[in-house]
Amino acid sequence: MEISRNQQLLLSVVGLADRIDRRASALLSNIKGISLAEYCILRALADAPDAKSSRVALAESVGLTASGVTRALAPLEKIGYVETHRDDRDARKALAALTAEGRELVDDACGVLNDFTDNLSFTDEQESDMVNVLSYLAGVARRS
Repeated sequence: MEISRNQQLLLSVVGLADRIDRRASALLSNIKGISLAEYCILRALADAPDAKSSRVALAESVGLTASGVTRALAPLEKIGYVETHRDDRDARKALAALTAEGRELVDDACGVLNDFTDNLSFTDEQESDMVNVLSYLAGVARRS
């Protein structure tokens, strides 16, 4: 069976995402000791109100399961970038909170990624087109 153009597009996007993930993770790991996935979780936490969030809300924002976020946060908590604020009555209401060290790490890692992406040069129209296509693909994936 012949591969459709839509499938070619899908495989190209997945391949590109994988290459970007590996390159950005290598840069972040060498310079800051974290992966791109960890940065995404920390970034989502930094952007949350008061830099605190439930694991479920974090999971929704980064596309992981709540247990996946919990597993990813454990080493970050151990080294002092994240702390857990527990509810005495209901463990489901525990919040992950970014520490001052975590905030500094997010800011530094953001600079690393800005440097990584600075060599991308697209026109405003090209950028807008790519955002539209990727947003459309994300919407299709959510509906599937």
